[in-house]
Amino acid sequence: MSRYGHGLVLGKFYPPHTGHHHLVRTAAGRCRRLTVLVCAASVESVPLTDRVAWMREVHPEVRVVGTMDDIPVDVTDPAVRDAHMAVFRAAVPEPVDAVFTSEAYGGELGRRFGAVSVCVDPDRIRHPVSGTAVRNDPIGCWDFLESPVRAALARRVVVVGAESTGTTTMAAALAEHYRGRGGVWARTRYVPEYGREFSERKLAVLRAARPGAEWSDVTFASEEFPLIARRQAELEEEAARTGSPVLFCDTDAFATTIWHERYMGGPYPAAPEPRTQHLWLLTDHEGVAFEDDGLRDGEHLRPWMTGRFREELARTGRRTVELTGPHEQRLARAVAAVDALIDEGPHFADPLPERR
Repeated sequence: MSRYGHGLVLGKFYPPHTGHHHLVRTAAGRCRRLTVLVCAASVESVPLTDRVAWMREVHPEVRVVGTMDDIPVDVTDPAVRDAHMAVFRAAVPEPVDAVFTSEAYGGELGRRFGAVSVCVDPDRIRHPVSGTAVRNDPIGCWDFLESPVRAALARRVVVVGAESTGTTTMAAALAEHYRGRGGVWARTRYVPEYGREFSERKLAVLRAARPGAEWSDVTFASEEFPLIARRQAELEEEAARTGSPVLFCDTDAFATTIWHERYMGGPYPAAPEPRTQHLWLLTDHEGVAFEDDGLRDGEHLRPWMTGRFREELARTGRRTVELTGPHEQRLARAVAAVDALIDEGPHFADPLPERR
């Protein structure tokens, strides 16, 4: 089997899937060095920077570069092909010894680069998937996606609410409900509230120094809340990479800003974390008995907290559904809202049309 000096893999990777990764790995195994060129058009809805980052994460051993290519696609027009080549050459000016593709245009592309054309799995036998198939049905193609793309496409649902209003119960029940659907949904996960783990540790440290200390003896510092929010966001991202097309979160970084108000009595001390979630479920305090589990002391604050969540969710334009009534009613309303979100799905704009 021939081994080449500098190889090239070129594509849109809109989005990247296992077929793309097989192509890159095959090329990397046959070249001393490999360049992957990611080409994006302005009409497409996944930014070039994201696609480059995804490919670099999955293939750290190769060089990945990106370029914008808004030239119309017309395989019959030599002038159009020349214009595309100018874009490719500007992005990859070095000599290329071999071009690896799975497409019919591979021979012409190799000729124009003055390189050998190597065709890899053109009939999609090893990986029966395409970018078009993923864009049309991301859920149906979920198993063909690597973790960074799954994390980007997963619909993230956050359950928020005041103390002892059933946020943990609801997040866990939703995850269990969707796991019960089987198939790709069997991997549905939920992310616990990191703030609770943080609080348990603070109480344990205090009791080690002062046996018999109670939750009311624990104090917080304002600067601790951004740390809690950041770790919550990290746990959410980790779970989104390995789960199903929907992820449930018991609170999020946004909710931490309200908890800061509750404990510190003032505004959050840092810029908010970037928004990655898609739906917020607000658990009402009405009709839910307050349970003191050793880390709660704010029964009298529940109406205020519910109101603050409601106000801030509306002010920041977050898609919100309020959950009221008994648990079964809340769960049914939540499932209906999540199903609607899933049905909408992640939307991909159409790529530039191909003229023939």
